[in-house]
Amino acid sequence: MSLDSTTITEGAAEADAPPAQSDLDRKINQLFPGVVVRKDLVKAVKGNAIVPSYVLEYLLGQYAASDDEATIQAGIAAVRKILADHYVQRNQSELVKSTIRERGRHRIIDRVAVTLNEKDDVYQAEFANLGIKGVLVEPATIKAHPKLLTGGVWCICDIEYFHSEDQRVVPWILGSIKPIQLSNFDFEGYLAARREFTTDEWINLLIQSIGFNPEMFGRRAKLIQLVRLIPFVERNYNLVELGPKGTGKSHIFSEFSPHGMLISGGEVTVPKLFVNNSNGRIGLVGYWDVVAFDEFAGKKKRTDKALVDIMKNYMANKSFSRGVETLGAEASMVFVGNTSHTVPYMLKHSDLFDELPESYHDSAYLDRLHHYIPGWEVDTIRGEMFSEGYGFVVDYIAEVLKSMRSADYSDRYQRYFTLSSDISTRDRDGIHKTFSGLMKLLYPHEEATREEVEEILRFAIEGRKRVKDQILRIDATMADVKFGFTDKAGAWSPVTTLEEDEYPTHYNGGQSGASVEDSRPSTERSVHAVPATPPISSPVPAELFEGHRDFLENQRGLSFETLLMPYLRGATGIDLHDPYIRQAHQGRNLVELLALIASEKDPADEVTVNLFTALDDDPEHQPKQLRMLSDIVEAAAQQGVRLNIEKDPGGHDRWIRTSNGWRINLGRGLDIFQKSDGGWFDLGASRQEFRQVRAFGITYIRESTSPAMERAESA
Repeated sequence: MSLDSTTITEGAAEADAPPAQSDLDRKINQLFPGVVVRKDLVKAVKGNAIVPSYVLEYLLGQYAASDDEATIQAGIAAVRKILADHYVQRNQSELVKSTIRERGRHRIIDRVAVTLNEKDDVYQAEFANLGIKGVLVEPATIKAHPKLLTGGVWCICDIEYFHSEDQRVVPWILGSIKPIQLSNFDFEGYLAARREFTTDEWINLLIQSIGFNPEMFGRRAKLIQLVRLIPFVERNYNLVELGPKGTGKSHIFSEFSPHGMLISGGEVTVPKLFVNNSNGRIGLVGYWDVVAFDEFAGKKKRTDKALVDIMKNYMANKSFSRGVETLGAEASMVFVGNTSHTVPYMLKHSDLFDELPESYHDSAYLDRLHHYIPGWEVDTIRGEMFSEGYGFVVDYIAEVLKSMRSADYSDRYQRYFTLSSDISTRDRDGIHKTFSGLMKLLYPHEEATREEVEEILRFAIEGRKRVKDQILRIDATMADVKFGFTDKAGAWSPVTTLEEDEYPTHYNGGQSGASVEDSRPSTERSVHAVPATPPISSPVPAELFEGHRDFLENQRGLSFETLLMPYLRGATGIDLHDPYIRQAHQGRNLVELLALIASEKDPADEVTVNLFTALDDDPEHQPKQLRMLSDIVEAAAQQGVRLNIEKDPGGHDRWIRTSNGWRINLGRGLDIFQKSDGGWFDLGASRQEFRQVRAFGITYIRESTSPAMERAESA
């Protein structure tokens, strides 16, 4: 082993020291001073307070929106004191009541709901944690803050106490009330600052603002997270996400914005959601920007047929009826629920809407959905996925998104592309709304390149295609649609869904065992569709495939055994150029490849593998890397694989050359799998095909001679 180590820097940061600022964090603080906060601070101040993140970030934005550590620590102390002094814990409500009585006036933080007492013609407030109700509220306050009438808003309030001999008089008096949300912001300043970020930097800022560490997500996974924000920035947007438990489907709708309302799917009624005909009071859709239905899935759930019918009309026409009067609203509707089966199981036995209640498993309702988020692609939320970097204070970005709801960016792709003429008006509306929402989120300054526009247009089409393809399974009378677009030169680009590429036979209902895409000429295939060769997981024919393959992020069913071993089998010498065998998961990838090589050869033979790699850029990590490589060399030798490690000649190209005449260009080297922390109880720890991959490409080239062949012959 001839890879040399360099000088090791002594010392390490103290365990309790604040996380080191990245270049992006410094840039964020420079361009958005006062409206960003370090996202791990929420946990530091929350304690046992059962309060939404946006409430805590509102306070942190007042006191700790800085990159100066002393200011941050002082701000944390201030927020903790505010919570200790003013936040009402339910088990301490009597103590708070006593404090108000003794002082005469006291400020509290609580969730406040207001109702109209028609008998006395007065508005009355109820305080959720404090446990008092019947508190009089001035009509002017309701006019300024109408959401108080829609189930509760977190507020900072001054409560006074004045006892009266008249038992009908409530002793509690509302002195002042201020809902916790930003009052104003500089939108032009927001756009100007956006121009200073690259697209990757801006996406990472948005992901950190949600609370996640962008390094733990690939590009496609980030876009999936950001689609969850579209209902906040796009009016009347209908979104569904079904997937496994624990993937954070409802988090954004309960914690991210003061303009969203998350309700249980079983608690919805027509009066609560739309209008109460007995008193004429408008429901949630009249006051909230987003109404999200949690735990929406469940085949056996009882549903109100009248609710389903009025919801269909609202989702299609943005209106609902109150007696003879028709009213409009702009609330977006979000439906999230858990799946209990795998994607191929659902595709084989039913459809991807299989888990919905029977009344909603209806083509007319489903056709009103603009986008289907594939929740099965979202990784289970783990501790290391949360961000320690800087992101927007939640109420700031919530107000930015709200201010853009009336804008329409849906035609911004038309200077480059034209949608297929097959696409119906309803399909087109779904695509346009998703595209417009992503444009507002990523390119509010409208400065996107052709490639960037194509990326989000393709993503928008895929989400609507996922809806329409499942409707076709349910209702055969629906017309089939050719989803895709053409550029100005007339070149056609079809769009497929990831599950269509992974499971073509099941996706298309066993129709001749081939996907719709496979029936088209190879020049018309999607950019991420696998070429018209045997599936990568099937036995490889005697004549090995030559050419290039692309694979999408989050795809499953791939392994070194099917991707590489057919070409390495029988080789006695293998050269592997991969400069990134540094971290533990990269070493594991190498071990898994060497184990396959060892298991394929005759036990009496030896195979020589020459690894060309590089030292970690961080000198503190180099000793650990060298120990790891040394251990792998020893373990491989015990199985008849001689691993020689040499210094990589430079560059970032990664490839394999074999003594049997193959060169395999590896876009990502061996590091094609996404990081996972499921431990040994995760099936992906034992089988590569159960892991999700990153986006990557691989090219197979047949050579007459190669350095690996010459080395093997000389040996």
